[in-house]
Amino acid sequence: MKLNEQIMRARKAKGFTQEELADLAKVTVRTIQRIEYGESVPRSYTLKAIARALELQYEILSVVEATRPTVDVEQPSEEMAHFLQIINLSCFSYLVVPWVHFLVPLFLLKRQKNITGNALASGRKIIRQQIYWTAILQLLLLLTFAYNFIQVTITGNAHYIAHYLGPFIFMYVLNAGLILYNNRLIQAQSKSTDYQSLSYK
Repeated sequence: MKLNEQIMRARKAKGFTQEELADLAKVTVRTIQRIEYGESVPRSYTLKAIARALELQYEILSVVEATRPTVDVEQPSEEMAHFLQIINLSCFSYLVVPWVHFLVPLFLLKRQKNITGNALASGRKIIRQQIYWTAILQLLLLLTFAYNFIQVTITGNAHYIAHYLGPFIFMYVLNAGLILYNNRLIQAQSKSTDYQSLSYK
């Protein structure tokens, strides 16, 4: 008997609905649905949770699982979307440490062991955006300094000195808009896709 069939039969024997099993195993209903429909292979921790909820021996299910082809499966979109939102919103740390703030989402991404595929690529892209933002901010400040230097030392005109606060505020507002846009994009894609399409075009 296939793994999905065994789980489905055990669930029905217990009289559980998919929602009840998901609640007992502390996973999403979508996870149970995809496992029972044979659309995904559960990871070991998910399989252990389901086995406990159904009062089955994990070893029996793991043997059945081992006979199936190995598939690199991601967590459900709800869980991945939630994690990507945390990664994205952590970028607001630029308000406090603008030069090294991208280390915060990078640290969170490194600690998450169960993120793969497009969700991982999305997390990396969020971090790259913040690195680019830091580089552009630094470049604008250097250009402002160069402009002021030319105005004072070469033309001798100190009336047209550019204030550093201008590019600073512009970049701060721009990054806040980028983070909020990414957050909306993650929410929209998690609702419109089943599983593995949390990526930015």
